[in-house]
Formats: sequence, structure tokens, C-alpha cells
Amino acid sequence: MGSQSSNIFSHPLWPAIVSLQTIRLPGENIYFIPPIDLRETMKLTYAEAGVDIDQKSEAIGSLVKMLGFTRQGVGKRVEMDGGYAGFIEFGSYALGLCTDGVGTKILIANAMRKWDTIGIDCVAMNANDLVCVGAEPLAFVDYIAIDKPDNELAKQIGIGLQEGAKQANVSLVGGEFAILPQMVNGFDLAGTCMGWIKKSKLITGKKIAVGDAIIGVKSSGVHSNGLSLARKVVEKNEMTFDEKFDRISRPIGLELLEPTKMYVKEMLQVVRQCEVHGMAHITGGGLRNFIRLHPNREFRIEKPLEPHNIFKILQEMGDIEDEEMYQTFNMGMGMAIILPEKHVKKALEIINRTQEARVVGHVHDGKGVCNSEIGLEYTRY
Repeated sequence: MGSQSSNIFSHPLWPAIVSLQTIRLPGENIYFIPPIDLRETMKLTYAEAGVDIDQKSEAIGSLVKMLGFTRQGVGKRVEMDGGYAGFIEFGSYALGLCTDGVGTKILIANAMRKWDTIGIDCVAMNANDLVCVGAEPLAFVDYIAIDKPDNELAKQIGIGLQEGAKQANVSLVGGEFAILPQMVNGFDLAGTCMGWIKKSKLITGKKIAVGDAIIGVKSSGVHSNGLSLARKVVEKNEMTFDEKFDRISRPIGLELLEPTKMYVKEMLQVVRQCEVHGMAHITGGGLRNFIRLHPNREFRIEKPLEPHNIFKILQEMGDIEDEEMYQTFNMGMGMAIILPEKHVKKALEIINRTQEARVVGHVHDGKGVCNSEIGLEYTRY
């Protein structure tokens, strides 16, 4: 705790603390978070914040059942299970496409009136997915749906998209700016990324073997998933995004707006110089993303990366269970690489030039993914 809260127990408002999630004392500039047993139980979940990932999976299944058409010859769909992108035939190459958005991180940007980094998130969420199968991102298009034109907003979004394109080394080739006054309240931002790879080099996860090492690469923070739950925590505690905490050096809104880390350049170098069996972009679903890589392997996280302070603050203020945290947020690990032990040293040498990474676990016989350090296990994506 900071020194300003050292006399909290003698403060006249102390009796009220036991019935509050958090309290800021008059004249103080930091929040005190009482111990769990002194607070009302909130036990917030992602579903209570409006995002039920199990229902989402069921809805996706209903959609996918209706889809299946593919042309023949050039443009025929490349059949892949559980991949982070879709691919089509293009001679000896495969062209990949993926699409994603920024989600409710936009609402935090609105609250802070700061939109110049969400374009980075938009590019990163797509480009990081493409590189998980070994593909090199080439081009990007954005889609902005908005209730009315806003020049300053558009300019700031453009600043972020430009920076994201530079980080991913993709060409910005176009997009759509749709004015939808009766359909949209505010705006939404999404994008689509195209990449390419030789078909023989596609990383499908099928080669993942028992004994393979799992390298975890550090995230920059919350990235672009779980923000509905984060916002619900802030709302439940009757705070604003301008509030500060003694464990983070800036307002919580700015901490949540920290752009998604771009992993493209480092991952492409690893793929080209090492034998990579699988990669997981740790986004919505948290650790459950590993399950999509191979149905008959257990991904055991034995020494997880340390979660950022923002995750600890959200968990304490929302009284959120570990199980919920690790299936909602990246918890400090934004990307994971699965490869044979003999390639670990080279891979870490490449990644740690510009990022932070280390071995966090190994592949075992079995199914699902677990964090053995804290006793968590997930069996379905």
C-alpha cells in the first residue's frame, strides 16, 4: 500500500469499508482495496458482463453448420481444423484471410477521448492470428461503422491504423467508412488481413508431440479481450477510468488502452529458423485457445508468466475467480509457441532480442490445457 493509506484502519470511514468493494478516502488520490473477506462478494464473471463464451461457441457452431461452399481450382478452400485463419489454394501457395475487431475497448477509448491507438489493436488482432499458422501478413482493410461523421475521431483512428500497419509490415489497401445512424450508436472498428505462405509450410498443429516445449511471450497488458468484464468491474466499484492505483503509474483507462502487442516480425523469424509445431494467440478464451491446436494433447503450463498488475487489480476489485481470469484474459502471456526442445534455445534467442519470452510448460499425453501451478484445467475451447 502507498503511505497515504497507511492509517486506513483509524480513519472514521473504516466501518463503511467492510460493505464496499473499494473506497477512496477524501483527499486521497489512490484506492484502497479491502481484503476479500471484508468485502461483499461480487464474484464477477465474463458472462455477467454480457459475454458468455460457451454461448458464443454454440452460436458459432450454428453458423458454421450452414457454411461449406468452396470453389474449385484456384481459390479452393484449404481444409484446416482449429486454425486462426482461413486459406485458399493459390498454386503452390495458400492465401490466408482473417477478420477481427477491437471490441468494447472502443468504449474505454470513448471515455478517455483517446482513439489514436485502437487502430494498432485492430491490425494486431488480425496479423497476430495470421502468423499463428506461419503465414506472412501482406495487406489490410478496415471497416468503420459510425452513426455520424467525426473528423477528429477518423483522424485518430487513422493514426493507429498507420502505426499498426508499420509494426506488422502490411499494406493498407482500402476499407469502408459506413454511416449507419439508425443502426449504430457511436462507432465500431474492425478489419481484415490477408497473408500468404507455401502450402507445405502451413503450421496446423498436427505435428505437436508429447515432450514439446511451450514458450510464452509476454503481453503488453489486457490487449483487446475481456474489456467487457474489465468495464463491469470499474462500473461495479463506481469508479471512472481516470482513477489511479498505487500499483500502476497512470489512470486505469490508459492502462486498459495499452495497445495489443504485435508479434509478427519475431514469430516469422522463429518460423523460418526453427521447427515450430504450433502457435497460439492468447485472445478471447484465454488459456482455452491452446485446445484448438490439437484435440489429443494436454498443454500443461507449469511456470506461467507473471500477470501484469492490471490483472491483479481487476481480480481483486471484482472478486473474480482464477478460473474466470484465465479463460477471459491473457494473464500476461499474449502468444505461445510449441516446438521441440532442441529448438528452444534458438527461438528464445530470436524473440528476446525485442520481446520477453521463456519456457512456461510442456506438452503431455492427454487432452485440454492446464495451469498446474494454481490447479486450473480446461477441457474444451
